[in-house]
Amino acid sequence: MTLRPDDTINNPFPGQLASTQLNIVTLVDVAGTLAAGALDGHAWMMDNSPDSRGKASAGLETACRAGQVLNWLIYCADTTRRPDGRWPPFARIVNIVFLSEDRSSVFGVKICADLKIYGGPDAIRHPYTPSYQYWAGAVMPNLAPGLYPYRLVLELETGIPGETRHHALDGPALRVLVSTYGAA
Repeated sequence: MTLRPDDTINNPFPGQLASTQLNIVTLVDVAGTLAAGALDGHAWMMDNSPDSRGKASAGLETACRAGQVLNWLIYCADTTRRPDGRWPPFARIVNIVFLSEDRSSVFGVKICADLKIYGGPDAIRHPYTPSYQYWAGAVMPNLAPGLYPYRLVLELETGIPGETRHHALDGPALRVLVSTYGAA
């Protein structure tokens, strides 16, 4: 991993970024993805880190610190109830896989502690009640600064009961910044 010179933020409140949970939101056009057979051009990412790069794209680089809690949320572009009262097809994250720097293989070091699904289980999803789930994890406290690419594996409902499609979003990454704890 290489550290870019601009990865150190001159923050007048050292430790502030690490104490803030970051939300990484993926907006998915489910109908567009299903029609195209791919996420390309149908998924966009945003977060609440002031120093991230690539916001509103599929190549978001979330600026974060070691030890920081991250929440991955997914929202669907179409959230309008159907005339019969049912909700449109839904998308959810089924896995987050950290990749090598060239994205050719799975990264061999643990990046996040307690990385898992939170929120309502699928069993309670009802055609007339919207529900969502999210993934969360804490960046390992001893993780070296650098760029850590990852893949979001998404499951999209097709609108046919019990039928789903899986798609992967390979563009995002975590950009772990140099810690400024104890800086004067």
